[in-house]
Amino acid sequence: MAVHTDISQQLEDLTALYEITKQLASSLELRDCLEKAMQILSEMKGMENGTVTIVNPMTGKLEIEVAYGLTAESRKRGKYKIGEGITGRVVSTGEPIIVPQISEEPLFLNRTRARGNVIEQKRSFLCVPIKNGHNVIGALSIDRFYKDGIGEQANTDLQYLTVLSSIIAQTVVRIQKVNRETEELFTENLKLKRELSEKNKINDIIGNSSRMQDVYEMIHRVVDSNATVLLRGESGTGKTLVAKALHYNGKRKDHPFVVVNCSALPETLLESELFGHERGAFTGATDRKIGRFEQAEGGTLFLDEIGEISNSVQVKLLNVVQERTFQRLGSTKQMTCDVRLVAATNRDLENAVAEKHFREDLYYRLNVFPVYMPPLRERRTDILLIAEFFLEKYSSENNKKIKRISTSAIDMLIKYHWPGNVRELQNCIERAVIICDGDAIKGIHLPPTLQIAESSHRDNPYSLSVSVENFEKELIIEGLKRNNGNQTKTAKDLDTSLRIINYKIHQYNIDPKNYKI
Repeated sequence: MAVHTDISQQLEDLTALYEITKQLASSLELRDCLEKAMQILSEMKGMENGTVTIVNPMTGKLEIEVAYGLTAESRKRGKYKIGEGITGRVVSTGEPIIVPQISEEPLFLNRTRARGNVIEQKRSFLCVPIKNGHNVIGALSIDRFYKDGIGEQANTDLQYLTVLSSIIAQTVVRIQKVNRETEELFTENLKLKRELSEKNKINDIIGNSSRMQDVYEMIHRVVDSNATVLLRGESGTGKTLVAKALHYNGKRKDHPFVVVNCSALPETLLESELFGHERGAFTGATDRKIGRFEQAEGGTLFLDEIGEISNSVQVKLLNVVQERTFQRLGSTKQMTCDVRLVAATNRDLENAVAEKHFREDLYYRLNVFPVYMPPLRERRTDILLIAEFFLEKYSSENNKKIKRISTSAIDMLIKYHWPGNVRELQNCIERAVIICDGDAIKGIHLPPTLQIAESSHRDNPYSLSVSVENFEKELIIEGLKRNNGNQTKTAKDLDTSLRIINYKIHQYNIDPKNYKI
């Protein structure tokens, strides 16, 4: 009878081990397969609260990877230092531990609080190390009720868990290796994408933000096409640069690039400017004039501020866009043109169409391939990049050796909302370069509008006290940078006392740690 019981028990153990191995071998999700393994332990072996803890290499702590039956809150609490508690001791020593009754074991921390009041319970706790070769990478633990107390069954269970822990170790190593390889592939993919984006970047357009990567992609999609492109976006976002990029990077680059600012000319002159006129076509037309469509033959015609043109010019422009033919003013001769049209506007054309200020048919003819230029406030990661580009440009033009932009000035540039976009930033840096006499652009060199943005919480941003505070803060930050965050050396460098430096650092919320190299 005893032999039959032993065989039955062994068969049960093997069946459970087979089911667990099958789960561990068939998954690439570590948490998922371990969760199922602990569930099988509970249902088939009566081993409750099955928990797998893995050493986190970043924190050096043991963290619960899976704890069957525990809530998310309990799992979050279940973090131990190596050597702390029973689980920590198993990992640090590499030896299994059996606790006959956890209510009487002072090392049992019950940090997860999943067992309620352990003092009132008579349960045993078994914990074995999870080893990869000689390295302990975690621990496997379970709760067990022994009716007749700790005996031979406990040692048998410990052996069983040791076998299981070796299978778990193989699974952990396998999945971690796959995850590392996947992460390396992902990193390599990102690297290739960055290299590709660098390769695809357009000359004279500065920006690495995701919004600008979208713009670069759109440009490359349409650059060799004859499709009409409509550039949308606020004033100063770089629409003219994109128009030039579309021309000089495309198949028409050896032909003319002609620009017409539609808002800069009155209606009568704009029509003549676009289509040309014959001698005597109107008062003052003493000679024949070649229009911009003819000048741009074979190349690109860029119509800036297209939303400002009058209704009569819209009608004639529609015919050119649609039929690629036009007439000079005062002529009846139809002329054909091979011109790639690029238009730009900062107006809401949909609203203009709804209000009958812009022809709907012309809008659809122009809106074949729209490209949206994001405002500078939506691509803040590009602000410093653009600022440094203009710093180098204007330092060279003005024969100055300005090497960098100070931390306080960078903060002001990043925080400002830039209603004038890149054009405003360009003017801002040019002004700063002109008035700067040192080797760094500081906050005091930036326009008053940026000073106001930095000091908006003050009652009077123009006050002497605010200006002095900004200057003091900048001097201290520069001193900390020079002295690797050392406050004593900074005090000596600035010819003041350590007490004053400490007071000012606290007053201006400066963290010296940020300036350690």
